[in-house]
Amino acid sequence: MFADRTDAGERLADELEHQGVEADVVLGIPRGALPVARPVADALDATLDVVVARKLGAPMNPELALGAVGSDGTVWLNDRLVSQLNVSEDYLEDVRQEEAENAAKKADRYRDGDAVSLTDAHVVVVDDGVATGATATACLRQVREAGASSVILAVPVSSPDSFRTLKEEADEVIALQTPPDFRAVGQYYRNFGQVSDEEAMAYLDQSS
Repeated sequence: MFADRTDAGERLADELEHQGVEADVVLGIPRGALPVARPVADALDATLDVVVARKLGAPMNPELALGAVGSDGTVWLNDRLVSQLNVSEDYLEDVRQEEAENAAKKADRYRDGDAVSLTDAHVVVVDDGVATGATATACLRQVREAGASSVILAVPVSSPDSFRTLKEEADEVIALQTPPDFRAVGQYYRNFGQVSDEEAMAYLDQSS
């Protein structure tokens, strides 16, 4: 049980240092990952930036993720769910374009200037936890497309299934906890309140 996201970030930073992880850039997934990513970036003496993806909601049930799309248009789809729901190609393309634009706008809002170059960089992607893994997958693919030389996903807690599947997307996945009875990320935090955009952006403004 983590006290809050900052506590989780400090404990995650300790584990990464213990494992000898080195990074040029740490990327937090807004909004909830920024309080976790800040201690990690500080501990690794790395630049902190964001990587943004948006969920692709199902027809008639936008909370159900068909996949996710990054701010650069990189997409991941749950092919089994798409087939099961018989989702049309036209719907997928429409929602992909809309959510890619939303992700790009969010990334621009968070940054005061251009994105940090990831070309040949050692990158650690941080989230506050992983449930389905859809957003994390889209973010990892986006980092790959940007030319990173290595990509590690680091999270305080992950569902066991997502932990296994995300190993196909990253060079390494580090999770402090992968509980077999995982139900939701928030159950592993005493304080898991919403993080506002303003609060999240403040973590980017802090010097490492």
